Order: sequence, then C-alpha cells, then structure tokens
Amino acid sequence: MLYYKQYFLEEGKDWVVFVHGAGGSSSIWFKQIRDFKQHFNVLLLDLRGHGRSKHFIQEYMQDRYTFKDISRDIIEVLDHLRIQQAHFVGISLGSIIIRSLGELDPSRIRSMVLGGAVIRLNVRSKFLMWFGNCVKRFVPYMWLYSFLAWVIMPRARHRHSRLLFIREAKRLYQKEFLRWYKLTSEVNPLLRYFNEKEIPIPTLYVMGDEDHMFLPQVQQVVKVHHHARLIVLPNCGHVVNIDQSEMFNQVSIQFLSNPQKGLLQLA
Repeated sequence: MLYYKQYFLEEGKDWVVFVHGAGGSSSIWFKQIRDFKQHFNVLLLDLRGHGRSKHFIQEYMQDRYTFKDISRDIIEVLDHLRIQQAHFVGISLGSIIIRSLGELDPSRIRSMVLGGAVIRLNVRSKFLMWFGNCVKRFVPYMWLYSFLAWVIMPRARHRHSRLLFIREAKRLYQKEFLRWYKLTSEVNPLLRYFNEKEIPIPTLYVMGDEDHMFLPQVQQVVKVHHHARLIVLPNCGHVVNIDQSEMFNQVSIQFLSNPQKGLLQLA
C-alpha cells in the first residue's frame, strides 16, 4: 500500500486528499497543511515510486504503469481508511490522476481543485515529450528532468518551485523515472477524452498567469465545461501551491467548503 499521512480534525468533517505530480512527493504540500487541517481532515499520499512509497517498489515491478493503476492505488488507501468520499487537490500531473480516478469511481470524489492542471498538450509540450522519449535512455534522467523543469518554470521567481521539484526528483530511481515517463504515451488520447467528456463533479482550476505551457488550454476547456471554474493567480508559474501559497489556500478552502455555491459565485 502507498505511504500516507493523516491529519484528523474531527469525525464528520470532510476529507481532503492531496495528490502530487510526477517526480514530487507529499512534501510539496508543506505550505498547505497548516491552513487545510484547520477546516478538514487531511490525507497526504506518496504515489508509487515516490517519497516514502518507493520502499514498496517491489509491489510495482511491472514495466509499465497506467493512470488507472495509480488511481487504484489511491482507492486502496481510501478503502483501508474507510473514507467513502473526499475532496481532491492535485498539482500538475496529479490533475490527470484525479481525473482518471473520477472516471474509475466518480462516487469517491466530492469536488476537485486542480492546480497547474495538465489537460491538453500544445505543440511545444508535445515536442518536449517527443524529445524526452528520444533521449531518455541516453542521458542521466536528472538532466532531462531539470531541463523539463526549466522549460515549464523558466522565470527567476519560479526558481524556488523549480528547485523543489528537482530536489524531490533526485529521490527517484532511474528505472522508476522511466516507468513514469512512459505514461506520457497515454496522455494525448486520455486528455482528448477528458476534454470531450465532462464528469459532473464541481471542479476548480487554479492556474498561474505565467504558466505558459498549460494555462491557455485550461481557459478553453472551462468555457465548455459546465461544472468547472477557473481562477488565475498573478505573478505565478506552474506550481501555484508554492508560488502563491496563501492565495492558493484561500481560494481552495473557500471552494471546498461549499463547492456548489463556489461554482455559482465564480460563474
């Protein structure tokens, strides 16, 4: 089972589950825990091969992962803790995992906050994925990861977020990194399906105004998805929960406290 950590507030309070992105770990939510645990029961997870879940790597020795496999890992933890339904907060690739879980078992998700969401790849990101696939077995994986982190988060004020993700990625095994990188072959058809089929779950996208790789695609999708709203944070890159943590916490907690009302207020 995945490594997890709980912050239990009280019986009857809603649960919020945090899902990190590829190369990260639950430690990237350190700026969220204090605020969120005052309002919700909080569950942090380390996805397979990441953080403290890498010690269970023998359970996941198949050559290839799917987003459904990773979603089932999360459901296993929820079942173990007898959490029937929760709000989910994700960052970057974590947004795809949460959306995949919503397809697998939508009854488990009360609402979603997707930060730095990846919902469609533009020409530049498709080229980067192609380039990475071409060189991933010939260069040290940290060179590749560092290069991708710099392209996605290029500005000086993104430096803290960029270095944080690079530091976390160093804890991955190279074989584990390659397994996760293979997931990119799933991304295009999966995202196309997600964009065409909306699930009726209240969803808040929180994006940075400097997230040049992914913000334009989110803006387009929100125009046609009835259960989704978008908040754009100023002076902020891809990793919104780090770059603008106070604003991210404020808008997310307000939305999760009453998702249906939040959708109407943001309409």
